[in-house]
Amino acid sequence: GKNAILVDDDADLDEAVLGTVASAFGYAGQKCSACSRVIVLDQVYEQFLNRLIEATRSLRVGPAEDPSTLVPALIDEEARQRVRRYITIAQQEGRIALAMEGPTEGHFVGPVIVTDLSPRSVIVQEEIFGPVLAVLRARNFDEALALALDTPYALTGGLYSRSPAHIERTRREFRVGNL
Repeated sequence: GKNAILVDDDADLDEAVLGTVASAFGYAGQKCSACSRVIVLDQVYEQFLNRLIEATRSLRVGPAEDPSTLVPALIDEEARQRVRRYITIAQQEGRIALAMEGPTEGHFVGPVIVTDLSPRSVIVQEEIFGPVLAVLRARNFDEALALALDTPYALTGGLYSRSPAHIERTRREFRVGNL
């Protein structure tokens, strides 16, 4: 899906980064419920992005049988080629903030973080099923929720916030199967 995590300006950024990294890059982003878009309020955007990049750099890309691996191989060569095509599109549509390499033998693609994207860009709108994460900036909570709802996919979504009002509003308005 194009599952979104919203990061409010009062969120615990350490928890938001850990949750985003695990959801976006665990299983190489090949789960239907993987986070593929993280929407961050402007006040904490730079701080969150810097932490996200550093946390992602610490991930090990490698064989699934190695217990230290968080980002395993993609399912097959066709999937690897498809994800590689999306990374090429991401380079044209936005800015690659991080692109990690994986082992050269096998169907590996390391985590990719893309910023400076239009909400209507291919990377934001289409399902990728790989370790490619779009990071979007929102001026306020209204815009963040609107961006989260701006795809035809609605399997899962997440919110990091300490605001009871934003939590309740998200429960009411974020139309996803699993929040």
